[in-house]
Amino acid sequence: MTNPRHIHISDYNYPLPDERIAKFPMAHRDHSKLLIYRKGEVGEDMFYNLPNYLPEGALMVFNNTKVIQARMHFRKETGALIEVFLLEPAEPSDYELMFQTTGYCAWYCLVGNLKKWKEGPLTREIDIKGVKVIVTATRGPIHGTSHRIDFEWDSKEVSFAEIIDAMGELPIPPYLNRETQESDKTTYQTVYSKIKGSVAAPTAGLHFTPEVLQSIDAHGIDREELTLHVGAGTFKPVKSEEIEGHEMHTEYISVRRETIQKLIDHDASAIAVGTTSVRTLESLYYMGLKVLRNLASTEEQLHVSQWEPYDGQESEVGSQDALQALADWMDVHGLQVLHSSTQIIIAPGYDYKIVKLLVTNFHQPQSTLLLLVSAFVKGDWRKIYDYALSHDFRFLSYGDSSLLIP
Repeated sequence: MTNPRHIHISDYNYPLPDERIAKFPMAHRDHSKLLIYRKGEVGEDMFYNLPNYLPEGALMVFNNTKVIQARMHFRKETGALIEVFLLEPAEPSDYELMFQTTGYCAWYCLVGNLKKWKEGPLTREIDIKGVKVIVTATRGPIHGTSHRIDFEWDSKEVSFAEIIDAMGELPIPPYLNRETQESDKTTYQTVYSKIKGSVAAPTAGLHFTPEVLQSIDAHGIDREELTLHVGAGTFKPVKSEEIEGHEMHTEYISVRRETIQKLIDHDASAIAVGTTSVRTLESLYYMGLKVLRNLASTEEQLHVSQWEPYDGQESEVGSQDALQALADWMDVHGLQVLHSSTQIIIAPGYDYKIVKLLVTNFHQPQSTLLLLVSAFVKGDWRKIYDYALSHDFRFLSYGDSSLLIP
């Protein structure tokens, strides 16, 4: 596999006028436009016709993460407004346990207006089901680019999920350049979102409706779900000239044992809905390699680091063999669900192991997501983006989408 460390991010730039960025979604999710890229040819259709282009008997994989109301605001006695943006759980570190916890928890957070929060806790009174609850935030040590924030609240009956639902705000992408609206609480979630934890939506999934999902089933296509919690790092621009200088953020994944079996039964091939599903599916291959090399005795040790796919260790291990090794490892450890993490970067030079077709939106210039798309279409991304720009496609999170068949 070619090592992409010295790729110049400036080679992945294109003009994106502000008016081409969709500020709001279509009134009907599945009435967005769908670009079809098939073996070098480009055309278009409406999204509700997507199932017509998918091979019968294929396996389609969706990311069922749910966006949380991660922006929390506190006002100091001086009047200064402090924003605390939840990034990842610190205590407890398990997402599921975190949202059930009562009375106390801690997160790693970005803090806005930090210079105004010199010392002391912040407090805010909120109303939950007619009960007044006092929430306190105490600033802890620096953790990378974030801070540990300890939250306490004076009701053992109230969970942290209820706290953020009452006082949090949904974090829509910064490039929308507008305030979050009530409608975003619905439109910035996929119709199949279930597992709380993301601070950004897996946006390719925003086009699906119950009717499109039913049509996929009617076309004889298998559906499976996995979970990757999208972090704020998804919007982190590549600031280094070469991508070697860009550090990918860690994202937390969970995949059921049955899903891995379904992948094995489908010849380790899948249609991925969104780049988050891609990163999860492709990471599973490298987790299987770790098992085969006896490098993992815990789920944490299955973590896939940024440059791992390019270290020349994959040899001739087939995708099915790697997945089977991972499935067997789960059986030995009595795991029905695999919880681990990935920092994988997918860039030109990457050799896809599992994902054969991809449904994805149109991504920002000079982004790691554009690198992922370029790798998938063997460098042919400009043809796709030139077509989209010249045929009135809408871009980014609330924009239109594409089906890529390399």
